Order: sequence, then C-alpha cells, then structure tokens
Amino acid sequence: MCGIVGIVHYNDNQSIDESVLVKMRETMVHRGPDGAGIWISRDRRTGFGHRRLSIIDLSDSANQPMCNEDGTIWIVFNGEIYNHAEIRPELERRGHKFKTNHSDTEVIIHAFEEWGENCVHKFRGMFAFALRDEKKKELFLFRDRIGIKPLYYTLTSGSLLFASEIKAILAYPGISRSVNEESFYHYLSFLTSPAPNTLFKGIMKLPPGCYIKVSDKGHFETKRYWDVLEHTNPLIGVSEDEIAARILEELKVAVKYRKVSDVPVGVFLSGGIDSSINAVLFTDNESSPVRTFSIGYDKEYQSCKNEFKYARVIAKLIKAKHYERKLSVDDIVDFLPKMVYHQDEPIADPVCVPVYYVSELARDNGVIVCQVGEGSDELFCGYPSWKNSLRMQHICDSPLHHSLNIFGSVSLKCMGKDQGGYYEWLRRSRNREPLFWGGAEAFFETEKKRLISPRLQKQFYDTSSFDVLKEIYSNFHAKAWENTHLNWMSYLDLNLRLPELLLMRVDKMSMAASLEARVPFLDHKFVELAMSIPESVKIKNGELKHILKKAVTGLLPQEIISRKKQGFGLPIYEWFFDKLGNMAREKIVRFSRRTDFFDKSYIEALTGKRDFNKLWYILNFVLWHEKWIE
Repeated sequence: MCGIVGIVHYNDNQSIDESVLVKMRETMVHRGPDGAGIWISRDRRTGFGHRRLSIIDLSDSANQPMCNEDGTIWIVFNGEIYNHAEIRPELERRGHKFKTNHSDTEVIIHAFEEWGENCVHKFRGMFAFALRDEKKKELFLFRDRIGIKPLYYTLTSGSLLFASEIKAILAYPGISRSVNEESFYHYLSFLTSPAPNTLFKGIMKLPPGCYIKVSDKGHFETKRYWDVLEHTNPLIGVSEDEIAARILEELKVAVKYRKVSDVPVGVFLSGGIDSSINAVLFTDNESSPVRTFSIGYDKEYQSCKNEFKYARVIAKLIKAKHYERKLSVDDIVDFLPKMVYHQDEPIADPVCVPVYYVSELARDNGVIVCQVGEGSDELFCGYPSWKNSLRMQHICDSPLHHSLNIFGSVSLKCMGKDQGGYYEWLRRSRNREPLFWGGAEAFFETEKKRLISPRLQKQFYDTSSFDVLKEIYSNFHAKAWENTHLNWMSYLDLNLRLPELLLMRVDKMSMAASLEARVPFLDHKFVELAMSIPESVKIKNGELKHILKKAVTGLLPQEIISRKKQGFGLPIYEWFFDKLGNMAREKIVRFSRRTDFFDKSYIEALTGKRDFNKLWYILNFVLWHEKWIE
C-alpha cells in the first residue's frame, strides 16, 4: 500500500521540476512512511513519485518507481496483487527475468511486457497504478475492478497530473481551487461526488474497472475493462446447499489471499456477521493468535449501541488477542480537522470517525494490515432499508398505483409533505425511474431544490441526480441475466456507493493511520459468484442474507448469525446535543451567510430541527470548503 504521484508534460518546451514532484509526493507521507522514490525520464517530460508502506517483499530491491531490465517500462503502484506468486512462474516460463525476491510490483511490469494492457485481467487484488512505456511514449492509468483504491488526475497547461490523493495535485503550482457545482448538487444526494468528477472543478477520479491510455501528444482514451454483469454464471437450478458450499469455499479463498503479507495482519471485529466471518476464516492454519480490533463508545447510546459483547464472543471463540477502544464526543470534535484533511473531498459518512480510530488502534499495536467487512451487505441484501425499498418498489409497480400516483402526489404537496420519502417515491415512479438511488441518500430532489441558494436553484432547475445513474441503469437492463429490483440495487451500489463512499472512507481513514485495509467480500471472483445467485435464494421468507447465513451455519455461533443487523455507526444524535451540535450549527449558519451555496432561511430553519444526520452532511461540506477552498 502506497501513495503514487506523477507529472507528464506534452509540450516540448516543458520539463519536470524535481522539487515540485517531491513536494507533491511528500503530501502523502502517511500513505507510505517506510520509504520514498522518484524517477524522471531522460527527456524530463515524465516524472513519477512514490511513498512506500512496505507490505510484500520488504527489501530495497522492491522500492518504487520500478522499471524493467532496460528501463523502457516504468511503474508506480498502490495496492496489492494477491496472486502475484501464481503469475510469476508463468512469466518465467515465457523468458522473463526477475530482480526481486517476490515483489508484486515487478510482476505487473513483466505482465504488461507480455500481455500489454490486457495484463490487468490476470490480476486478483486491489490496485491503482501508473505505467509508462518509454518506447511507445504511452502512459496508462489503471484502477481496480471494484474501486478499492482511488486515483485522481487533472489536465493543466499541456500537462497531466495524477496522484493517490487530491492534496498531491493541489501542491502543483498554479492549480486553481474552485467548487464543481454540479458535483456539489449530486453530493447532496449521494454523500460523495460520483466519478469521474470530484468536488474540485477540473480534478477527476478514474472510475472503478477502468483504465486510461494517454498518447505522447496527450490524447486520452478511457476504457472499461471489467463489468460484473459480463462475468456472471447464473446458478439457475443449483440447490441452495451447493450454492452455500460454493459461497463458503470462495470466501475461504478470498480471505486466504488477503493473508499474504510480510508484516503483521489483523482483523477489524465489530461482532456482526461479516467481520466475524473474516475473523474465523482468518484463523485457519494460523499458529499464533490473530489480533482483532473493536471500537465502541464511552456510554450506551440509544442511537448507536456498543457491540463489544458480540466482538468478544468471536474473539474468545478464535482465541484472538483482542483490543478495544471507547470514543467520546471529544474524540470526534478533536478529529474533525484531521478528517477533513485526509478525506480531500467530503465523504459525509460519520463512520469515517470510528474507521480512523480503529485503524489507529491496530497500528499502535503493531499491525500494519487489517481485513474489513465491506461489501457483504450490498451483495446479499443485508440492510433492513433495502427490504423497505423493495416493498415500496413492488407497490409502485402495481397498475393500481399508477392510477393513484398523481392524486397522492398532489395531496402530499397540498399538505406540505413534498420533501419526504413518500412524495419522492411517487415522483420517481411517475417518471418511470427506480425508487432505489443508492444505499445512502442525504436529500431528496424536492428538498434539495429548496436547500440550495436561489442562484443554484435556477442553475439546476432541470437537473436531477438521476442523471448520474442513467448510464448505470441502462447498462444494467442491457446486461443483467436476472432483471430484478434487488439485482439493480446491488449493481448500483457496486458502481457508486461502494467505490466512492464506503471504500473511499476505508482507504482515506486507514491510510491516515498508515494502515492497509483489505476487503475479502469484494474479491472480484467472489463478487462474480454473488451476482450469479438468484434473488429468491439471497432473500427467503423475508430473511436478509439468507444464503450467506446458511453458508456459515456451523462456522459462527447462532447468536451472531441471528442477531439483528446493526451498522457500524456513530451516536450523532446524542452528540449533537453536546458540543458537536453547537459547533456545527454555528459553522453552518455563518457559512450560509457568507457564501452562495445554501438558501439562508432554509438553513436557519433546518438548524433549529433535530435532523442531525442532515446537519452532519452539510457540516462536512462546510468544513471542506473552509479547509480547501477558502
């Protein structure tokens, strides 16, 4: 796991300033505290920088930037190729010579020499890398299939800049900082900026499963190399028992791959089914106790209960060396400036806070790599809110509903209730849009139009955040083998919420603590298997995660399998009654008065209510704007 950065000039009269490249690289020391490297091409028009967090092959020979034998292929790489030891012998049989003991970075180089850009299909892992072919004068930027690792880029004055974090790009001289207002509009729906845009005007992020090929003249070509719907194998007519067995077997493989490391590896353990599966499978063939880490709170809050009890059950079961930390409202207030710095752009999920602290807990106790449980809920329908969305969608699909839609919409509007979920669902149904726009929605369209300033209301009068989803929706209907609402929900979150919100928060917060996070449930082979399972098997008799629970019956205690779903959360509601609320209201109101993003009267009314989640979403944008724009 590392931080990568690069500059490519396309004008003959430009050359790399090494001090600038170093300055950009050093904004990401937290991503790679173990070493640093730099490479500048002979013509000084291309330069790579690298900060190293040593995980696999700790020797100096595995340092980056790295090249092939004759210096014609150069790479900077962030991530892990878990199956590198399987690819290496194949390349050796084809005549490739390796200089490192077992570096996965060097495997990428020789794989590219052998198979060109198609080498990416060989890799099983998480990655963002830049590769320069000096012979052909071409640059390639790759992001892994699921989007576990981020990669940002921008074009400025005939130059391409790229980096693992936006702050590295902002360190380049002359980069302007202004708000992408279209991204801001969509942020208010999705709590994040949908790719390929960011909240910084002119700075982009590479979507998951894609790569960019750039010629020596700066010509861009973006290609999508992986879509899960093109790699499903429908399990029609296959028994539940066989499907459950295949799930468990594939999970064992995914976890085993993610144990590959030359440094200590641990597990984030909440006591939920997903982290418990990770922890139990991780202990297979382990001679020493696995280290597990849990976060809780200083009190038993009603909105967010501690899960220590359940985490301890699993820790005792596997004889883990277990660590815990309790957070207070002071921890979040103290952490906010650091959170905004490391996020680069708002990730308005309060879970960023516990993810950072559990990462810090692991790192402080000698662990460099941890396994996390993201992805399971999206693949197997683990959210109670998804059940509600499915129920409402089926109601809206009925012929009777369409005849009552207009009457219902008008009635709700007359009663002043046109900003809530029911009105929004009626509006979407009337427009023949799916009700589900993602597993996390902040503001619905009608409320959003009132929340933003009169200037932006006029600018986005005909805009809907469904515009972001149209291509994903069209792609789903063109490729899905089972065209169901649940499959749509999984596919959408695989393309938007997971890579740009959930996985982004894991990457930014874990790397802030110089810790690598690995995601077994999002191994692409496991994702392909999960998306091949019929909806009727995933949910049965209203039971969430039915087939996953069946797969791990006997592996986990029944009290863990059958316990009520509890998300990894933060007691925002209670803490807003404490010092967090006073600080947030003051900042939000002052911001609305001095800038032109929000309607002032609407903001002042909203701050008087107790909808603290919405205030948190707005606070994230305000803090980001203060730090990075103002």
